[in-house]
Formats: sequence, C-alpha cells, structure tokens
Amino acid sequence: MPTIVSDAFQAISAEPIVCASSVKGKRVTELSADENGLSDFIRSIISDKPEIDSPFCVLNLGVVKDLMDKWAAKLPTVQPFYAVKCNPNISLIDTLAALGSNFDCASKAEIEMVLSLGVSPDRIIYANPCKSESHIKYAASVGVNITTYDSKYEVEKIRKCHPKCDLLLRIKAPGDSGARSCLGLKYGALPEEVPELLQVAHNAGLRVTGVSFHIGSGGADSQAYHGAIASSKNAFNTASKLGLPRMRFLDIGGGFTSGPSFEVAALKINVAIQTIFKDEEGLVVIGEPGRYLAEKAFTLASRVIGKRVRGKTREYWIDDGIYGTLSNIIFDYATVTCTPLACSSNPQNPTCRDLKTYASTVFGPTCDSVDTVLRDYQLPELQVNDWLVFPNMGAYTTSSGTKFNGFCSAAKRTYLAYI
Repeated sequence: MPTIVSDAFQAISAEPIVCASSVKGKRVTELSADENGLSDFIRSIISDKPEIDSPFCVLNLGVVKDLMDKWAAKLPTVQPFYAVKCNPNISLIDTLAALGSNFDCASKAEIEMVLSLGVSPDRIIYANPCKSESHIKYAASVGVNITTYDSKYEVEKIRKCHPKCDLLLRIKAPGDSGARSCLGLKYGALPEEVPELLQVAHNAGLRVTGVSFHIGSGGADSQAYHGAIASSKNAFNTASKLGLPRMRFLDIGGGFTSGPSFEVAALKINVAIQTIFKDEEGLVVIGEPGRYLAEKAFTLASRVIGKRVRGKTREYWIDDGIYGTLSNIIFDYATVTCTPLACSSNPQNPTCRDLKTYASTVFGPTCDSVDTVLRDYQLPELQVNDWLVFPNMGAYTTSSGTKFNGFCSAAKRTYLAYI
C-alpha cells in the first residue's frame, strides 16, 4: 500500500522537492515502483473518499525530478526555462523552482504566479513577442527585464513602457519542422527583416542581447534545430556587421517531448551549437521546455456518470471532457488512452484484467456532441461510478479548460505522489 509522507520525508532524492513552499506540509505519497503503484494509489483515494470531487489528477513529483535530471545530463549547456502556459499547476512550478528551473512566462498573470513563490525576477523571461502596454509596464515594475520581439511596433511599446528591458529577437525557424502546432505562422522575423529590426531596437536605445526561435510544438523533426541555430548565428553576424553591441543569448525555444525523441533532439542541438557557435565565447543558451516536463507527470482519473448499450457498442459518459482536462484533444492534437478502474462494479478485479472488452465510445459531460473523448475504444463492461484513468495528462490540459455549458469539468484537485 502507498506510504503517506509529509515535509518530514527525508529521501535524499526528494529533498529539494519537499522543501518547495507549495509542497512542504502537504501529503506526498511515496508509491511503490511496480506497475500497480499508481493504480493502487488512485484506488485508495477513491475508496477513502467515496464522495470525492471528480475528476482529479495525480502529480508524480518523481517523474518531474527524473526529467530535470535527464535534461541536465543530455543538454548540460542549456538552461531550462519552464513554459508556464503548458501547465500552471502551483505544485509543479514550485517543484521545478526548487530543482533549479527558470521560467518562460507569457503574461502578467503567469509572472505574478511565479513571483508569488519567491522566485527571483531574473529567473523569468517574458517570452511573448507581442504584449499589451499594461503588461509591459507590470514587467518593468517587478524587475522582469528580458523579453522577446519580432516587429518594430513592439520595439516602440517597450521603449515607452520598459526602456531598461533587454531584448531577444524572435526569428522564424526556416523550413517546415512537421510540428502539429507551427508557431512560425504567428511569430518570428523573416531573414530579410532581421537587419532592420536589430537597427530599430538599437536606435530606440534598447539592447538586443540575443536571438530566440521555436521550431514548433508536438512531433517536430529534430533536424529543424540545425537550420534554426544556423539562422540564429546569421542574426548574430548581422548585428556585428551593423556595429551593434555583441549578443550572447541563444534561446532555442520549446517543443521538446520526453523519451527517445528527446535524446535524438539533444544530440542534434549539442552538435549544432558546438559547430555553428564554436567561436562565440560566453554564449548563454536557454530552452523553454513545457510538455517535456509536464506531460508524463500527471495522471487523470474521471468517473463514469452515464452508460448506454447499442448492440455490441458500449457508450459511456464521464465527468471530464474536451472542455475540461481533456482539452488537449482539441488544442494539442493529443491522442489519449485510458484504463478502467471498476471500483464500484467489480471491487475484486478493479483493473478488469482478462475480462472481455467491447468497442466503446466515451463522451464528456457537456451537451455538445463534439465533446467526445474516445471512439471505438476497447473497454470492458463498466457501470456508473466506475472510473477511467488517463496517463500523460499534464500538457495543455487544465490550462486550456473552460466552463462551457456551466460545467467546470477540469480536474478539481491534484494529489501529490513520488515514485
């Protein structure tokens, strides 16, 4: 059974985590490392609290630490700035801060939240190339002094509202990376625009200290990093030819996923930086991982609230959906999976092992037919008040949920665990 621990938890590997202010004093459950550890924990939550608010999430802090360790091992010269927009869960952010991460914020609200945890403003980059003047003024007032831009109109706003702010020129990564979300459609200076944008900032009395790019999010080809890093070097060279102060920051953006693809991307990034920027002394490289750190750390549990049988097909309604935590299906093009927990109908075999399965459809709770989570998905026979458990639910999930149709269907509580 899971072991309950608190701020007294003394496992050496977890010590920075339990010292985080938003984690200290909370229940952190140490789980067994076997395949049933997380499932047993979710079952214990359900059995201990039959009237529990549903849906809920489990945040595995051990996964977060392991991913931070892997980043340091595979990209030792790249400082991580966690992209808060991916998942603004306060315990996740505070844990990352305790583990040494910095932060990529895109709005006043995100900056406020990170600062509320005691994070120094010099650990924040305001990585939004187009900002409202009020948000720029707020950044100036709290000491967030580095931001991105990709137009001369942004330069004028920054000159007026935050003249002491350092700038990173956001460039468009060349070519098509194959990413599901291609940010180059919205942001990034074209090669022919770079000289003017560098000169305009200099003429405004602002200091351009580096270059940023983003190859796109979700499924991007890691080969794209080489071309984007080469384009960044061209921008560095352009600044030198214009006689502008030497730049020293390279922001390689986000789009990272964990697993083998991360190791491939890290190898290509390291080689590109070493070969393309080999003559740049004192280069500071940063990255903006979001889904890499958040996706696999969260597991969602949602209750079955309705059922219908039509021939051989089973149809289920759950209390979460695409307008809630499962918004990643729409906004992040995610392909979700789930496993059953028949805690109500089959307590002797809640994981439904070896039971017959049926083609099933899973709907969310709203009255919109688009609110469909799974179609033709194999599930055992379930009943109302059984549960479905969805892994890898930390990236662009609760952060993009809504209250459509009067349902606040996103996960209502997050339980902390450590494996």
